[in-house]
Amino acid sequence: MSRPCWNEYFMQIAYLVSQRSTCIRRQVGVIIVKDKRILSTGYNGAPTGLRHCLDLGCLRDQLQVPSGERHELCRGLHGEQNAIIQAAVYGVSIKGGDLYSTHLPCSLCAKMLINAGIHNIYYADGYPDELSTQLMDEAGVNIHKVSISI
Repeated sequence: MSRPCWNEYFMQIAYLVSQRSTCIRRQVGVIIVKDKRILSTGYNGAPTGLRHCLDLGCLRDQLQVPSGERHELCRGLHGEQNAIIQAAVYGVSIKGGDLYSTHLPCSLCAKMLINAGIHNIYYADGYPDELSTQLMDEAGVNIHKVSISI
């Protein structure tokens, strides 16, 4: 058995977190790490106490909204948003942390991650939002694509 490097290890955990997603379109898992310690996790789905898209269906699918557009029509939160919120709820500073995500963050999440002080973003799959990478590049956030076998 070979021991995974840190990037593979954290990305595998992000994929495990994504299994909790209640989104019909895309299952996203996120972890925020600092000094090789997991600070927070998040996955995409409806806010606490609200019905899930798995139960109600997807409004964006019904309206045929392309991926990466009209985020305001989605009842769910993104995995990055949930990871930031969970850190805030439990009083955990994520400033200076690294984010591991199954997918590249969208521009809304990129702005939040920039303001939260995330330095590095590691992702496995892309996301159709060019503004996201432009914002992170301008802010000096390092973006790394990680290939792993699950």
